[in-house]
Amino acid sequence: MTDFTFPPQPQSVVPVAGSLQSFPVRRIFCVGRNYGEHTREMGFDPDREPPFFFTKPADAVVHDGATIPYPPLTQNFHHEAELVVAIGLEGRDLPVEACQSHIWGYAVGNDLTRRDQQLQARDKGRPWDWGKAFDNSAVIGPIHPVAEIGHPASGSIRLTVNGIVKQDADLAELIWSVPEIVSFLSHAVTIKPGDLIMTGTPAGVSPLVPGDVCVVSIDGLGELTTKIGPRE
Repeated sequence: MTDFTFPPQPQSVVPVAGSLQSFPVRRIFCVGRNYGEHTREMGFDPDREPPFFFTKPADAVVHDGATIPYPPLTQNFHHEAELVVAIGLEGRDLPVEACQSHIWGYAVGNDLTRRDQQLQARDKGRPWDWGKAFDNSAVIGPIHPVAEIGHPASGSIRLTVNGIVKQDADLAELIWSVPEIVSFLSHAVTIKPGDLIMTGTPAGVSPLVPGDVCVVSIDGLGELTTKIGPRE
């Protein structure tokens, strides 16, 4: 038996909808600028700026219904509603038409962002980690197996803050479809079971403050609720 210098951290997991099982999280990949209107609101041209990937640590996962503290090092803390793809089969250099068979399920997500940190890093040509890959930044709802829901290619994706609609779009508006995203990622890394992909957010991102209740909903995948607690 291998001895450790200290006890390993617990495995990060996401619940499986309608089941007592959990989905073990390996890595979290996130797609940038994958809705045209959001790309424009961030100051870029979707016709010339293709989406790209950044990552979050697996232990950034937060479950539905949690209250999270307002994070440090920010005065501009944003929500981002997203469709999450859960990988269930290993693959490398996959053609687009082969990608759906590697998807285990789908979930509702919220890519929480320290926007001021992100923009400062972007403007200086630095990595986005402090803006994107911080504690409690990956809110992910229960994963719905493909075997039960199929592959959602269209349907409402909406986010409200205290009951006020902030983001309201359709999954069909993704610049790159889910199979295209998975294919592109598989040409950069070997995708493996447990990998999660947050596929991008529509326009309408806005600040959150302590006391806010943020709800993301996607047709067929239910709702994801997060409460913002006091500043850490």
